[in-house]
Amino acid sequence: MIPYKQFHKPFYRMWNKLKYALSYHQVAAETSSRGAEGRMATFFKNEKIQMLTVAIGTAVAGEFKINPVQGDLFRIGLGGSAFLLLMLLMNRLPYLRTGIFTALTVVVFRMMLDFISAPHLFSIDESARVHTSAGLYYMTFAIGMFCIQSRLTRMNLLLLSGVTACIDFGSNTIEMICRWILTGSEIMIPATWGYIFLVAVIRGFFTTGLYSSISVSQIRALHSEQKKRMEQMLAVNAGLYGEVFYLRKSMDTIEHLTSSSYRLYMDMKREGLTEYSQRQLSITQEIHEVKKDSQRIAAGLLKLFDQKSQTALSLFEILDYTIRGNRKYATMLAKKVTFTARLEVNYITSEYIPLLTILNNLTSNAVEALGESGSIEVSVWEQGQDTILTVYDSGKGIDQQARELIFEPGFTTKFAQGGSAATGIGLSHVHDIVCSLGGTIQLQEAEDTVWQTIFEVKLPTLLLKKGE
Repeated sequence: MIPYKQFHKPFYRMWNKLKYALSYHQVAAETSSRGAEGRMATFFKNEKIQMLTVAIGTAVAGEFKINPVQGDLFRIGLGGSAFLLLMLLMNRLPYLRTGIFTALTVVVFRMMLDFISAPHLFSIDESARVHTSAGLYYMTFAIGMFCIQSRLTRMNLLLLSGVTACIDFGSNTIEMICRWILTGSEIMIPATWGYIFLVAVIRGFFTTGLYSSISVSQIRALHSEQKKRMEQMLAVNAGLYGEVFYLRKSMDTIEHLTSSSYRLYMDMKREGLTEYSQRQLSITQEIHEVKKDSQRIAAGLLKLFDQKSQTALSLFEILDYTIRGNRKYATMLAKKVTFTARLEVNYITSEYIPLLTILNNLTSNAVEALGESGSIEVSVWEQGQDTILTVYDSGKGIDQQARELIFEPGFTTKFAQGGSAATGIGLSHVHDIVCSLGGTIQLQEAEDTVWQTIFEVKLPTLLLKKGE
């Protein structure tokens, strides 16, 4: 009797490989999600910490100032710019509470500086009277920002700049009136008002421009992180697609083997070979268990490739991911490879996983076929009703005798340093997938001295296109 585990050995090996790929997929996804955005969110997720950051940042920045009127009664500093920038970056804060907290912080901070700079002349009443109007400026600014908070994400940059400039000018107006009431300072000077208006406009446009620049940088970082995650997922999915493809083929073989084994059992039973028939029945039952295990594995894995839940990629993206991944592979093998992509047709396809599997196998084979350096070109174009995928390489080529066997399972021209042969399933793998898509694959004759090996894949365009 064949030992159960021995019969399972190929499936154990395949299952371990798939488990490793799935675990890699999960870890890669979890690692990607913990990028720069996650770290920032963790640090600033506490609302009180955010409000404290706004208040302290505004108070400190306000000390870098310009005084348009004589003395220190009215100042134009970086406090307003810092307050606006922080409010825009943390646009989920309660603006009214943040404005009140910032106003109190600024007033207390400036009174402390008055005490530190001249403790023997310090008067709480006088210091509070001088700096209360500054606190009123930030409260007014916060009220204005509160009025537009729900529309911030829908405003274009030009409109946002104009609105914040108006809020800034209005807040400065309230501050000037408050100073006139509390200190009697002269405010009816046209040049001063013109200067304040000009500064409000410049500050509004500069700050919103800086905010826009920071937002674009964050979007780019997020896009880069998502692109890396997509590359990892596509690499794993392309590998899993090939394994699932062969698993389904193996299931067909097991089904045939189970039927044949059961027929042999019935024949032995009719011949009266009771002992042998029972042993044969036991073997049949074990084969049936293998079949059920394979079905469970396949059912789980096939969910990953449910066509209804798939997204779609353009041919340009598929070609880009192929070149990008194999450029890294060439670097890992310490080879200097020049990659060229030629795309003459571009459309959206939901069959991106088998296409990636085909191109990745052919391109990685080309990388391995090169010496220390060389060139590879991957081309995509249309010919009649077919889409043509071609991979060229400048390696040593394939001799005529091997050309007749390259698509046979187990055939290989690659040997490890110890002399052991490679698995030889790559090209047979590609051949089977191409046939499953209703296409053909051929090894073309090289017509020039640049390209030594040329693989051409023809696939029906209608099958690949989505919604066109």
